[in-house]
Amino acid sequence: MVHGALHTLRQDLFAGAFALRPLPPLADAKLTRWLPGMPARARRWARWLPHTAVAFLAVCVFLAAVSGGYGAGAPRQVFEGTLALLYAVPVALVLFRPVGAFWLSLLALFAGAVVNRLLMGYSTLWESTFAAHLAVMLLVVLRTRPRLAAEMWLVTFGAGAVLSVLAGGGATGDLAPLAFFTGVLLVAAAAVRAWREERRQVVETRSVTAEERSRRTLLEERALIARELHDVVAHHMSVIAIQAEAAPYRVADPPPELATSFATIRENAVAALTELRRILGVVRSEDPDAFAERDPEAPQPTLASLDGLLDSVRGAGLPVEAVITGSVRPLPPGVELSAYRIVQEALSNALRHSPGADARVEISYVLGGIGLRIVNGAPSRLAKPSPGAGHGLLGMRERVQMLGGEMTADHTEEGGFEVAAFLPVANTAGEAAPGGSRA
Repeated sequence: MVHGALHTLRQDLFAGAFALRPLPPLADAKLTRWLPGMPARARRWARWLPHTAVAFLAVCVFLAAVSGGYGAGAPRQVFEGTLALLYAVPVALVLFRPVGAFWLSLLALFAGAVVNRLLMGYSTLWESTFAAHLAVMLLVVLRTRPRLAAEMWLVTFGAGAVLSVLAGGGATGDLAPLAFFTGVLLVAAAAVRAWREERRQVVETRSVTAEERSRRTLLEERALIARELHDVVAHHMSVIAIQAEAAPYRVADPPPELATSFATIRENAVAALTELRRILGVVRSEDPDAFAERDPEAPQPTLASLDGLLDSVRGAGLPVEAVITGSVRPLPPGVELSAYRIVQEALSNALRHSPGADARVEISYVLGGIGLRIVNGAPSRLAKPSPGAGHGLLGMRERVQMLGGEMTADHTEEGGFEVAAFLPVANTAGEAAPGGSRA
């Protein structure tokens, strides 16, 4: 234990004691929290407030120390000015080399104490010169780490006790109360430093946790999309395989080349289905029961199932109105599924974050795609905190980007929220022009 303590002391106070460690200016986030509404130009100057405060303290220490030579002769004034400079420089040096400032301040303290006793005739080694050293120790603790408080206290008063004994037993009378008072102040400074460090770590942990939660939510949403796409693509590949297998029997005496081609098509379709299942196994959730409530054999929902979704949402307490414009027509299964999921997630967000509001769902069938707009009003009561706030938008954006569409999501002027998306669909010959509407 003694060896470890000495090693720690050597690492903290001796190794790289005069290494350059400049104090950075205040972050803009702190200034915004402390001084809201400050102009940008004033904020640039306010970032250097700690440096200005320490420099002002150094000037005060210098003026207080040099005032002892007023009214004396010129040699005494020069001598007092030199000592005052020795006391003030370590205070300013804390901004750049904190541990080195402690050693320089300790040297100035004992040099001034010895000179005051031998040349000035003071009866004690601990005159007002100790105040500057105490200020340096407090600033060093606030700048570095809490344990330096105990280390600097031991070094200062250990050396002070030795010097007091050498100077005469009477010089140790004021050492004990001064050590107690200094210890109390250093413990308080160490507690402030430890609190600040703990608070910084908590903020960093929260940021990392939020980032990890967003990443996990995004991966889970991608896995869900992969499972849904597997159902859509597997259906089409199964149809291709069945049609390729049945095609040769629809033609009397088909050429061998044609039969071979259909057989190759069927083999490729079956191989594609096998690869789809293998890839799906990779992206599945680690929890096999995560989607146990869903029927794996049930067909994926489409916009034809929208009425059931709206009835379910109304039953949960969200008044919702649906307006469909344009010529309703079947869309590719992937587009239908993504459109349904976007409407479902947007209404779920309205239920969760805007209790007491009403909602409106607009679906527009246009040439080249389908437009979606889900908007809800302002909540009539306070919403409960939700740790997953904003993560549903990640899934919606993933679906829109997968189809090459566009999406916007933002608050409305009335205090509600609006989600708007456009999912492109390749034009086909049978696509009708926009026409009637239904609500």
